[in-house]
Amino acid sequence: MVSLLNFRIFVSSKTLKKGLTSLSLAIAAGLCFNLTAQESNTPITVPPSVTIPLQTYADETLPLKAQNTEEVQTKVRFAKTANFDPDSVVKIARRLAQKPYGVLNDPLPPGLAKISYDEYRDIRFKPEASIWKAEGLPYQMQLFHRGFYFQDLIEIALVEGNQATHLAYNSGFFTAGDVLSQKLPTQDIGYSGLRIHYPLNNPAYFDELMVFQGASYFRALGKGSDYGLSSRGLALNTAEPEGEEFPIFRAFWVERPNSDSNLIVVHALLDSPSVAGAYRFSVRPGDNTHIDVEATLFPRKELVKVGLAPSTSMFLHSMNGRQNTDDFRPEVHDSDALLILNGRGERLWRPLANPKQLQVSAFMDNSPQGFGLIQRERSFEAYQDLEAHYERRPSLWVEPVGNWGAGEVVLTEIPTDSEIHDNIVSYWKPKQPIAAGSEFHFTYRLIWGDEPEVDDGTVIVARTASGRADIAKATPRRLFVVDYQVKAGNNDEMPVVKVQSSAGVITNVVVSRQPKNNGYRLAFEMDPQDAELIELRAELKFTGPREVETWLYRWTRS
Repeated sequence: MVSLLNFRIFVSSKTLKKGLTSLSLAIAAGLCFNLTAQESNTPITVPPSVTIPLQTYADETLPLKAQNTEEVQTKVRFAKTANFDPDSVVKIARRLAQKPYGVLNDPLPPGLAKISYDEYRDIRFKPEASIWKAEGLPYQMQLFHRGFYFQDLIEIALVEGNQATHLAYNSGFFTAGDVLSQKLPTQDIGYSGLRIHYPLNNPAYFDELMVFQGASYFRALGKGSDYGLSSRGLALNTAEPEGEEFPIFRAFWVERPNSDSNLIVVHALLDSPSVAGAYRFSVRPGDNTHIDVEATLFPRKELVKVGLAPSTSMFLHSMNGRQNTDDFRPEVHDSDALLILNGRGERLWRPLANPKQLQVSAFMDNSPQGFGLIQRERSFEAYQDLEAHYERRPSLWVEPVGNWGAGEVVLTEIPTDSEIHDNIVSYWKPKQPIAAGSEFHFTYRLIWGDEPEVDDGTVIVARTASGRADIAKATPRRLFVVDYQVKAGNNDEMPVVKVQSSAGVITNVVVSRQPKNNGYRLAFEMDPQDAELIELRAELKFTGPREVETWLYRWTRS
């Protein structure tokens, strides 16, 4: 179902003259819709404070003239009918990077270029036209039409054996209702993306499994989950004053799946002013859907502020940060924390925040074992939302393959007053820039669904909450409550607790048993005094060997 809660804007941050003190939200030509046969009739509007920088191919200074759709011609540049091998996309990306970046001139017929959201939603792919439907294969594929915010032409080819066949636009794949006032074109205008279907939850029904649409964004699902956070091919200049650069997947090559395997492979060509790249996605669905990503980058420019394996999510509020919240729901978020398993094997749990000012946190590491944006709170009672069902949103865990060397996990938190904004970004930033003219290869696994399993006896953070420290009157002192849970173990031993802060004063540190979740409750008070920003760290220490998550948090003055 499409609703206000599924209409998600991937926002970009821009800073003003005084540094990271203010924010301008902008759509990165990367909206993602879940347009299925069952849709809500709720109209969607974009807040006036949000600007929409779309790539424009026509000269907007000239008046639009009446034009027959047949006059708009396109050229197949990448996903051509040709021989294909595992290195084909790498070769295309290498050649592309040797040329200056150019904005492609692929205008839509004027009528389609100006359609509204409701008109765009009125264009639907026919399920009976799904690719491979008639062949009885374990996968089916559907396409997204161009229009509305999705102006870019995305080329698609089908691969079978060593042969790629260009998949031309076919108006017969789509139906259009009475809302759309324009006729669908008859020439090859390409598509705006694709979605993969698989019988994930019911062997008799092909669920949406994975979607590629908008810049280099994509989403996937594990069994029983609903769409939430997204991944993308690459992050460039996130939260930088000069503005973020958004690479785009210009073309896809989708391999025909085998009838006796649950594997499907998608190749993608990435392009942007700074870099071209080749990506290979090997997808295996299940309770947790695993996607192995192999990427090769060919930088046109030196990549200094680059993010590998980026994830983008939404955090509005939780029990830790409701001071300025006017919402009937206790919590609203697609992810509630960043989890890091660093190169030393330490588990770091950093609850997310919706700050008043844009903030960036960096966690230095060497050869990380994993990191990701996690939705740990799985009870309906925590959200009380009968439509959004945030308790079903998947976690996304990133497992680097091989040695990623020195660098840092970066977390960017952007202020927002609406849940339609994806305001959280995390990624890995290598310590060394990636040189212009080089070839940079990296591999990682994405796990969509539940968070990573832990060994029996591991102590994890189950909940973070905060509020004023004096129940009788307003006070600047803050009370923090952190609940821990022992996974498949007992809480017989009382730990020693250590709480540290970068500023202010910590008092009244108490740890007690938490019988409701077979764990512990840590409570402490913090007096910020004159500090505007305080980094907090809490550790539980046991006498015997036991894996325990380290709790981290950044407090900022409201």
